Amino acid sequence: MKILETERLFLREMNMDDFDALYAVLADRDIMQHYPYTFDADRVRDWIKRNMKRYKDNGFGLWAVCLKETEEMIGDCGLTLQNIEGEMLPEIGYHIRKDCQHKGYAKEAAGAVRDWAFTNTDYPSLYSYCKYTNEPSYKTAEAIGMHFAKEYLDEANEITHVSVMNREDWRKASA
Repeated sequence: MKILETERLFLREMNMDDFDALYAVLADRDIMQHYPYTFDADRVRDWIKRNMKRYKDNGFGLWAVCLKETEEMIGDCGLTLQNIEGEMLPEIGYHIRKDCQHKGYAKEAAGAVRDWAFTNTDYPSLYSYCKYTNEPSYKTAEAIGMHFAKEYLDEANEITHVSVMNREDWRKASA
């Protein structure tokens, strides 16, 4: 079932049939260089299970990002609740397969998730966070209208970079 559609993509709930496609993303050392670890097969399976549980519990999670033209899964993008400096906040996250990067897919998917989240939830703000060295990730957040909020010391990331967009700024940008 399609959750969102954009010009070139559709996002849908992921399932265990997506293991190989997601493994190609999360087990790639280059893509995951800003994470504390690269995923192995068990972590990828757990990632899928965790998102399937999020769909049931929250009505959202990270969704499979698929090319409309081929229906091929090229990554994930969605909304999750994440611990950002001790507070559970709605976060837009994304991972795109290496050969599909630098084509605007992360921006396109994240922008659609942003619009979905502000339309379908009551959250006053949406966040994106990453290791401070992950410039491509926070540049994508900026490309969908987020701005720098803060950086803080974090055991997993050393320093975590946080971007934010509030509902009022989204309304103004969408008008």
